[in-house]
Amino acid sequence: MIINLILWLLFGALAGWLAGRFMGSSGSLVTNIVLGIIGSVVGGFLASLVGISTSRFSIGALVVAVAGASLVIYLYRKFK
Repeated sequence: MIINLILWLLFGALAGWLAGRFMGSSGSLVTNIVLGIIGSVVGGFLASLVGISTSRFSIGALVVAVAGASLVIYLYRKFK
């Protein structure tokens, strides 16, 4: 259980780093990673609302996590 949680946090961190690169974020690495972890949760939630399963580690889950992280980075920029 704990290992699975740690892996998902690392997955979110990777998504945050990728989203930061994709969005051309000028934020720090730590900020992008934290926003990526939040964004991967948001992306997974939104994907589940439309019937997309992201319960396994896969390329599709990474795409959803990066999309969610990009959304959170975008919103962070707008409210900053």
